[in-house]
Amino acid sequence: MHGTGGKRPKPGAGNDTGASNEIGAGPKPGASNETSAGNETTSALDFDAVSHPNLGLPPLDETAGFPAGAARLRAASTEIGRRVLEGAIAADPTLAERLGETGLRQLLRDTEIWNDRLALCVAAGDPAPLRTFADQLGPIYRRRRVPMDDLTTLAESFRSVSRTVLAPPEQAPADAALDAAIEVFRWHRRLAGDARKRNRILQAIYKGA
Repeated sequence: MHGTGGKRPKPGAGNDTGASNEIGAGPKPGASNETSAGNETTSALDFDAVSHPNLGLPPLDETAGFPAGAARLRAASTEIGRRVLEGAIAADPTLAERLGETGLRQLLRDTEIWNDRLALCVAAGDPAPLRTFADQLGPIYRRRRVPMDDLTTLAESFRSVSRTVLAPPEQAPADAALDAAIEVFRWHRRLAGDARKRNRILQAIYKGA
């Protein structure tokens, strides 16, 4: 009844001496990830750092461009806005008549945000902030009945005024950002509902068609 045939094996004992029976046992701490099979050697993959997909792109590096030039733009924001609006009116005198005092005040207030976005582009050396801002302006100015051509005029005035604040190397990212914004304004200009002055003959032809 109590023969040796009825004894159970001790825990951890296996059929092969010195071999572990633990399932899924991994390498010991400190062991190398490299394994060799024949003449082939494999190692753990190493990827560059990436942002989390739920958090979007990483923030801009505001030291990658010209942070000193960006600081000068922000410090002179009020003066830059005034000169930009004056330059836009000088380039298109009808702008003051069409927008009126209220419209000009709104435009002057918006130049502060324009200038901040432009300064961010200069600091980071990336035109994306002003391009994104220009895309957001389209529907807002459409509701105000401000044509996209006026925003293009304002952007060119920003280009002229910024040259009095920025050094030539610092002006390069500013020009790239303003070019990107103007491209967005021209794209929005093609959409229906833009307040630009239209050709009456072409309007009559399209209406007749």
